[in-house]
Amino acid sequence: MRAVALPESGSQPQLVDIDIPAPAEGEVRVRVHAASVNGFDLAVASGHLEGMMEHRFPVVLGKDFAGVIDSVGPGVTSHAAGERVFGVVAKAFLGDGSFGEYVTVPVAVGLAKLPDGVAFAEAAGLGLAGVAALDSVRAAEIAEGSTVLVSGATGGVGGQVVQLAVAAGARVIATAHTDEEKAHVGALGATETVDYTRDPAGAVLAGHPHGVDVVFHFAGDAATLLPALRNGGREVSPLLGSPDQLPTETATVIPIYANPAPETLARLAQNQADGATRVTVQRTYPLADVPAAFADFAAGTLGKLVVTID
Repeated sequence: MRAVALPESGSQPQLVDIDIPAPAEGEVRVRVHAASVNGFDLAVASGHLEGMMEHRFPVVLGKDFAGVIDSVGPGVTSHAAGERVFGVVAKAFLGDGSFGEYVTVPVAVGLAKLPDGVAFAEAAGLGLAGVAALDSVRAAEIAEGSTVLVSGATGGVGGQVVQLAVAAGARVIATAHTDEEKAHVGALGATETVDYTRDPAGAVLAGHPHGVDVVFHFAGDAATLLPALRNGGREVSPLLGSPDQLPTETATVIPIYANPAPETLARLAQNQADGATRVTVQRTYPLADVPAAFADFAAGTLGKLVVTID
């Protein structure tokens, strides 16, 4: 099968031809129709995770996927061949990625059925970003009428959080710099914007002197956002591993480790199917253009970059 992989340690992502994987016990094999780019993928491609996670070369890149089950491994009774599914490759090692024609995934975590009304390209953008967004909003415990700041609002996670926070009854301030970015977050439901290039915390305090109730940190320096919080507020971040990384005596710091549990993925898919939230697919790329997608991701996005696989 065709896949984009790192053939060996220190190599660059390449389009390669490798064997089609067979599902192990408790796994299914998915014929991938779409996958999306995440910051995690760029970290793997650049070698930043060598020594931190086991690499089984060739390391096929990609975490998010959407497609159709074509083979079921031993012991699997919850899924069947022909089902439309999506999710996140959740394995303890790197090697079986979604930037290929097929991927094997465990059914216990990272996999959910996909409603017929949700396109593969949209579903491919729901995995990591959507799970991080849902887990972040849950941890924030947003109250009706509260005010929140979303830093990194133009990305995949931030875009979902803006919509979820609005649905929870919050007034959302989103970071945006260009007119296009401001229009994008406004369409998602943000009522105010602050420029992330010019002291966003100061801009927030200019309009909200007592601070906001919650800061969602998906981009930028977490410490520079703390002053935007009211006394007793919460800063929620999937980019922090521990509250100790952001010392404060006036706020609660909540690191998020996104868990792609099947029930979380199912809720994301239903939100998309019902129109409660939507994935913004900024651009699609053929499999051979994954390196170009990585470069575009690094330059900044308005939503998700999706790789389509025929």
